[in-house]
Amino acid sequence: MHGVKNVVLVHGGFVDGSGWRGVYDLLKKDGYNVAIVQNPTTSLAEDVAVTKRTLAAQNGSVILVGHSYGGVVITEAGNDPKVAGLVYIA
Repeated sequence: MHGVKNVVLVHGGFVDGSGWRGVYDLLKKDGYNVAIVQNPTTSLAEDVAVTKRTLAAQNGSVILVGHSYGGVVITEAGNDPKVAGLVYIA
């Protein structure tokens, strides 16, 4: 992640963004800019759209992280030019 200071976290299908709180706190403490996507989980298309809006709001390159179902979302949203890498959490 050399040079990338933005991290966007995407939750799985049966939880919400609050599950990322501990990771958010650790990354913020280490100086990263962190955003947690709060997907509505109403459809894959809507979740990808919400994630892409979060990416658009970032200043610079982003590491996109997805947990479980969030991995599908980041795969779809990961072709954004701002995305420097994808991280899948099982």
